[in-house]
Amino acid sequence: MDFNVKRLAADAGTFLSRAVQFTEEKLGQAEKTELDAHLENLLGRAECTRQWTERILKQTEVLLQPNPNVRLEEFLYEKLEKKAPTRMNNHELLGQSMIESGNEFSPGTAYGNALIKCGETEKQIGGAEREFIQSSAINFLTPFRNFLEGDFKTILAEQELRMTQSEFDRQAEITRLLLEGVSSTHAHHLRCLNDFVEAQSTYYAQCYQYMTDLQKQLGSFPSSFSNNNQSVMSGAASISVPTLPVSGPLPSPSSGRAGSALAGGFNELRISSGSRKARVLYDYDAAGSSELSLLADEVITVSSVPGMDSDWLMGERGNQQGKVPITYLELLN
Repeated sequence: MDFNVKRLAADAGTFLSRAVQFTEEKLGQAEKTELDAHLENLLGRAECTRQWTERILKQTEVLLQPNPNVRLEEFLYEKLEKKAPTRMNNHELLGQSMIESGNEFSPGTAYGNALIKCGETEKQIGGAEREFIQSSAINFLTPFRNFLEGDFKTILAEQELRMTQSEFDRQAEITRLLLEGVSSTHAHHLRCLNDFVEAQSTYYAQCYQYMTDLQKQLGSFPSSFSNNNQSVMSGAASISVPTLPVSGPLPSPSSGRAGSALAGGFNELRISSGSRKARVLYDYDAAGSSELSLLADEVITVSSVPGMDSDWLMGERGNQQGKVPITYLELLN
């Protein structure tokens, strides 16, 4: 009985002295228990990793979503564990506007058709951007957040647990293991970085392919520029403007001798009220039942109809007949 009392008294005294030591350490009245140099180095490395991980995480979030209000909204939805509303990104909004305006101007016109094709490409780019953001969030941002909210918080918690020497020794060993695991964290983050770069590379490759395809499509449309525009462009030699590749010469009634000869040929056809063979320069989709769809390089018969607009002729292909735009045609001898 006396032995147990003495033992309890001794344990109580030990606990009290360690509690006093912890209290004095907190109040700055006693020397804190020092970590060994290796553990101090690991702590410094972990803190450096935390700072740069937070910085990279923040800047990546800005890259993926430049609008701070939208970022704040998404953060609140995440904290409330609710799904954020789906919204179209800027490329998709632009594409939708182009498609709607192209349909308004009529897909049968060159400008309307070009607007629709541009709009479809912009929506494709918007879809690629959405996939890139989702992939980056899963494979890059999530592992970085897990480190900051998981391992590093555990490291900080372990540093505070120094109430007794035995507890400190045990927690210090756990902390040491976690800190030594920072190297594996770096390796994991490196793999995540590779995934992020691969996603970004795929995204930009998709955008390049979409725009290259669109450039080829627009190159098949007829286009004309006035002499005034040409003189302005020739005077601005210091400005580099990319041009679209075209499959053949673009007919323009005001482009010198060739244009004059072309206009003269159509005028003669209208005056004679006869018919001529013509080669189709570009594909054309009829906007209505009164028009005739065309395929590039096919040969059709064209004739002039009294009262018809000067930019149109009547085209015939076998039993099919309909209006065709003269800018899509080249008269044959």
